[in-house]
Amino acid sequence: MSPATRPADRSVLVVGAGLGGLFCARELAARGVSTTLLDRKGSVGDAIHTTGIFVRRSLEEFALPREALGPPIRRVALLSPARRAVFLESERDEFRVGRMRPLYESLLADCITRGVRWLPGARYLGSEIAEGGSRAFLSREGVIHSVRAAFIVGADGAGSRVARDLSLSRNRRWIVGAEEVLADAPATGGPRFLCVLDPRLAPGYIAWMVYDGEETHLGVGGYPGRFDPARALQAFRSEVGRLVDLTGARVLERRGGRIPVGGLLPRVACARGLLVGDSAGGPSPLTAGGFDAALRLARRAAQVVEGHLRGDRTALARYPGRSLERPQLWPHVTRWLIAAARSPLLLEAACGLLRVAPFKAFAERVFFGKSN
Repeated sequence: MSPATRPADRSVLVVGAGLGGLFCARELAARGVSTTLLDRKGSVGDAIHTTGIFVRRSLEEFALPREALGPPIRRVALLSPARRAVFLESERDEFRVGRMRPLYESLLADCITRGVRWLPGARYLGSEIAEGGSRAFLSREGVIHSVRAAFIVGADGAGSRVARDLSLSRNRRWIVGAEEVLADAPATGGPRFLCVLDPRLAPGYIAWMVYDGEETHLGVGGYPGRFDPARALQAFRSEVGRLVDLTGARVLERRGGRIPVGGLLPRVACARGLLVGDSAGGPSPLTAGGFDAALRLARRAAQVVEGHLRGDRTALARYPGRSLERPQLWPHVTRWLIAAARSPLLLEAACGLLRVAPFKAFAERVFFGKSN
């Protein structure tokens, strides 16, 4: 009997093999839960959308494969619309850029070792209520399959089909981005994270260059409808090319996608399933950083799902839990201010404030503190 037709046996179906889905599947399997993981891609390393920046508290708390992480970064440069710089530097290793293909492949191998059934090239079509949980319908190699599952975990991104299927909350606000990953583009001055605040280039968000001594990531992000990401990235690359020699650079990957910035959604769980990662609106409204939230939501989800399957009627009420909600008002207010700041002159003035001690401390908290 194939994995696509085996009875549920109190099993969990995890839809989506990004960071949140992989980590959740691994945690579920470690807890002895029968887990099936599927993704519409044929390989977890295909069509990666994210820069993959891991922040210090994730690196300190979660067991990530170190061989899939780039060298540490401690320095950040913020550039205003007029390209005046504010420099921030930490005494600790704050960021490491994930080598996402080997990272995902390592997590998948760990999942399979723990007994997770892996269904690549499978597209989730929907589900219906069935005895003991749900019957999910998948399309794989042109054939429709059904899978019985006691519970469904939606890790299928900002436009989650699982969220729609289970009548859970759905993302309504996001930014879009485009990025190139370059090799052989040495940047002087050592590893650093450069952010450009310019509404003409990246309306409502930033343009960035991340150089960790091995790879260079160039990207732009902003609100859809306000800019053309491909053209903005081309313009930004030309600008960076005046500062960094890109003549011998090789493009390793091109990435792009949507990042929800509305914050954690109000209803992310029901009796038939729950959401993790971008599906749940996990990325920070302020920085759009999503990896730390994805890891924490995935870990909590595994705890909650195991309890729910054991018959704990209060388990779902503890998801996502106060420890994960992080819904301080100021990130949302700041996100609104950034979105509303369409004038380069206004942003120039705001960047000028960051040179004053209290406001510079705020910027350091955003980049080096708990808000990222």
